[in-house]
Amino acid sequence: MTTPQESLQVIGACHCGAIGYAYRTLVPPGCWTIRACQCSFCRAHGVLTTSDPSGSVEFFEHTAGELKRYRFGQRTADFLLCRNCGVYVGAVIDTAHGRFGIININALKECPAELPAAVAADYEGESADQRIVRREQRWTPVLGAV
Repeated sequence: MTTPQESLQVIGACHCGAIGYAYRTLVPPGCWTIRACQCSFCRAHGVLTTSDPSGSVEFFEHTAGELKRYRFGQRTADFLLCRNCGVYVGAVIDTAHGRFGIININALKECPAELPAAVAADYEGESADQRIVRREQRWTPVLGAV
């Protein structure tokens, strides 16, 4: 007999705690897909991301005014950074099909020990439309306002 999986919730935040996220997934940490985007922004920030299209993520701002949105390249997503300490916690995209996001696992308050190695990801060849479709399919639905 199979038992239903329990939902896992992990919390992430910037260094000073002004902004963060609550990420919920049924996927065990050892099965997460960890991506190391090769763009200059992600490499400079040492970003490792994950997402679960069947999960959810909620981004929050504990200190009003500290959430900074940054857009670059094709300007299809908002990258969420702390104005105070500079940590990048995740990204969101608003599309006709909803709001989707990814989290930076380096911002997790407690990182699961069993995470798989990151896989290098290069999205340079994508058009803006291709990028939006990929994110709608692979990123996590975002709950609440960001």
